[in-house]
Amino acid sequence: MKIILLQDVKSLGKEGDIVEVNSGYARNFVLPKKLGVEATSKALNDLKLRKQNDDKVAAEKLAEAKEMADRLSKITLKAGIKVGEGGRTFGSVSSKEISEILKKNENISIDKKKIIVKDAIKAVGNYTVSVKLHPEVTADLKIIVEGEK
Repeated sequence: MKIILLQDVKSLGKEGDIVEVNSGYARNFVLPKKLGVEATSKALNDLKLRKQNDDKVAAEKLAEAKEMADRLSKITLKAGIKVGEGGRTFGSVSSKEISEILKKNENISIDKKKIIVKDAIKAVGNYTVSVKLHPEVTADLKIIVEGEK
């Protein structure tokens, strides 16, 4: 019996896969637990339409991410770090602070987990951090760190 999986099933496959299973297994396990539905022509058509919609949504998200990456690459943020005597700095600029400055100055809301700071920003100067907007799109954001007393 052919089944379209509605959820990932460890021994069978991933959501949306069409798999061949024994009719007893389908009647007693897969169908009652709503893990899949029988592969009728209507169900196959619904699956095809859902996949087309998912592809369209994924393409829109990718285009959105590319647009945001272009916007972020043109921005230069200014951050402050406490400086003591002799130019010694205290603390660092974290991804959380970068996210807050971006929200406050540019009105762009980006989760701090998406901001990747390779080396800790613990000194005054110019830095570039990566922002992972999409699995395929990463933007570079320029930051100028200034000393404040």
